[in-house]
Amino acid sequence: MKVALKPYPTRICLSQPHLSGKELLKVQQAFETNRLSTVGPNLDALEGRCHKEWGVNAVALASGTAAIHLGLKALGVGPGDQVVVSTLTSSASANPILYLGAQPVFIDSEKTSWNLDPNLLDDFLKKRARFNKLPKAVVVVHALGQPANLKNILDLCRIYELPVLEDAAEAMGTLYDGRQVGTFADLGAFSFDANKIITASSGGLLVGHNHAYLDQVRHWSALAMDPDPGNNHWHTQLGYSYQFSNLLAGIALAQLDVLETRVAQRIHVFERYVQGFKNIPALSPMPAAPWGRHTRWLSCFEISPKTRHTSGSLSQKLLHYNIESRPVWKPLHTQPVFIAFENVGGAMAEHINRHAICLPSSSNLSPEQQDYVIECVKAELS
Repeated sequence: MKVALKPYPTRICLSQPHLSGKELLKVQQAFETNRLSTVGPNLDALEGRCHKEWGVNAVALASGTAAIHLGLKALGVGPGDQVVVSTLTSSASANPILYLGAQPVFIDSEKTSWNLDPNLLDDFLKKRARFNKLPKAVVVVHALGQPANLKNILDLCRIYELPVLEDAAEAMGTLYDGRQVGTFADLGAFSFDANKIITASSGGLLVGHNHAYLDQVRHWSALAMDPDPGNNHWHTQLGYSYQFSNLLAGIALAQLDVLETRVAQRIHVFERYVQGFKNIPALSPMPAAPWGRHTRWLSCFEISPKTRHTSGSLSQKLLHYNIESRPVWKPLHTQPVFIAFENVGGAMAEHINRHAICLPSSSNLSPEQQDYVIECVKAELS
């Protein structure tokens, strides 16, 4: 007879901020110098650090979504264009396509990484090339901290001369062939949202090697205000209020100092789950692709279809124990807001959504909390 487990006294969160203690110093410096808004030394240092450590130029922006939006605009995406994007991802990867009046084309996941399937992309581009109807750009998502199959995808896009934007919002610290993802394609977008592996509470980065793209994005992000001798607010292009603040850039800088520590802690959380579930045949860990480092931003496990639980039903059960979890995203091609748009495949992404669950993965998750999560999952699957 099973012993009923009592709910944990406080909510065990899926992924929460983990501060180092140095963030407050950067914030205090911003207050003391009254540099709180959209210019200041923290912003300069943040963008400069991307160049020094990753070899790319950078523009700090209000969010990762803003980075994708203006990045696609810089790549020439506009009304009526089509943009390829993964279907197994956050809506934030595809929403900016609609902001620009363009149309997403959703590509299914591969089994190895759960990211965009290069074989399906290859088939799609070959068919489109025959009719001279290629998409305008491709968005490659590095989902859940796992690097996508970049070489195959980028090689295909070079054949067809398609620009590529890497959505690395969830992939700070994720490596492909030893190098930070987001730095391989024409442009890369990152997020400092509160649930990410490091955070500034909000904000993002757009990075790339092409100065012209990033200069244009910087201009658009500041309301596209042109120089004017009379000091009037003069606009010849549509602009956006997408600038990042010097205050929050200080938090981001302090968080970057502990990036490698946070990655190691997330991987440790995942490995403790693997050990805790080793005698549970109904659970298998999300695979790690052989071409890079998976940060395990979220610890994901696939539930056997032979059990009584789907990812959704198990997530609901865990909520009764005061444990926050969720299925891997509902594929975008099945979402009401996107259902009218073209998709290629979809069965793999739908399977992952139905059977893969994301468990609490915070880098400051205590062993006691994690042991409780493991015990509750075991209780539900036994």
